[in-house]
Amino acid sequence: MSAEKIKVPSVLFVCLGNICRSPTAHGVFEHLVEQAGLTGKIQIDSAGVADWHTGKAPDKRSQQYAAKRGYDLSHLRARQVVLEDFTTFDLLLAMDGNNLKHLLEMSPPEHRHKVKLFLEFAEGVNEREVPDPYYGEGEGFELVLDLVDNACQGLLNFFRRQYAL
Repeated sequence: MSAEKIKVPSVLFVCLGNICRSPTAHGVFEHLVEQAGLTGKIQIDSAGVADWHTGKAPDKRSQQYAAKRGYDLSHLRARQVVLEDFTTFDLLLAMDGNNLKHLLEMSPPEHRHKVKLFLEFAEGVNEREVPDPYYGEGEGFELVLDLVDNACQGLLNFFRRQYAL
């Protein structure tokens, strides 16, 4: 008799190129999950809808601003969303409306309910989208971190409630 593998809850953070917003969310959420003593109890990954940066580390500015807050993104590498992600992950969280549209178009119909905007998990913010900081300056990366910190805490609370963690 073989033991059945228990599937852990999972989340995939998605932005355009997987070098700014989604790896920031990935790293922040990993950190929060670790701090909560839940390492290994939630599967975490990130990807981009485009393949421009596949295999590359997060943007140096994303890493720099994240490190100032105690988050390490250096181990992450960009990849593109693939069809299997829709069966692998319980949630696919888009950073903005364009990413959401792309994911919904790509998703098999039976998995579309898993695709949401990431900021749906943020509390007390009016923004619906995490703005892309790539072409801006430092304040854009700080804003991304503020929004991501908030939404990741809300997401962790969701996982705790939903999966009794």
